[in-house]
Amino acid sequence: MKEQEHNNRGNVCVFCASSDRIDTRYLDEARELGRLLAQGGWHCVNGGGAVGLMGAVTDGALDAGGQVTGVIPKFMVDNGWCYDRLQDVVITADMHQRKHMMSEMADAVIAMPGGVGTLEELLETLTWRQLGLVKVPIIILNIMGYYDPLLAMLRHAIDQGFMKPSHAQLWQVATTAAQAIAMLDDSAPVEFESKY
Repeated sequence: MKEQEHNNRGNVCVFCASSDRIDTRYLDEARELGRLLAQGGWHCVNGGGAVGLMGAVTDGALDAGGQVTGVIPKFMVDNGWCYDRLQDVVITADMHQRKHMMSEMADAVIAMPGGVGTLEELLETLTWRQLGLVKVPIIILNIMGYYDPLLAMLRHAIDQGFMKPSHAQLWQVATTAAQAIAMLDDSAPVEFESKY
């Protein structure tokens, strides 16, 4: 976990889509999340992209006077995908280093809707938490029921014995940015059975 800087309350890593071909309600909620993170004194860490929910979270935070660190692989920078509003950018060698660095920086994780990249980031973080490699709160921001199928799949994995019942405590579910921030404010360590 990264040492606290800038007298903030901690680093919240936000996993989210870079697609902008989506319902504007997702973008509105992303801007609201960024705004509330800034107002609450949280430092936002995201993938550094300029478009989609990533750009909207950054805009919301920066417009409210907050701080955002973008962690982005060099090939994405070379392709012009890094958001030029960001003043704090960490460039990594590849995607694996990016995920590792974001995890190291995170005091909490919020997963907004996204495609396979976002799903992969969320599921890997849940795996690391299940194995005890990370111990941070993980909040799934289930805007407009986007994550309902995934949550049903996770419940099915528990029901079929592939996960332990206590592993449902690995994550929390919020439906609005405001609810996610309230969960951050109230988060406390949760104990659950080892995978083994």
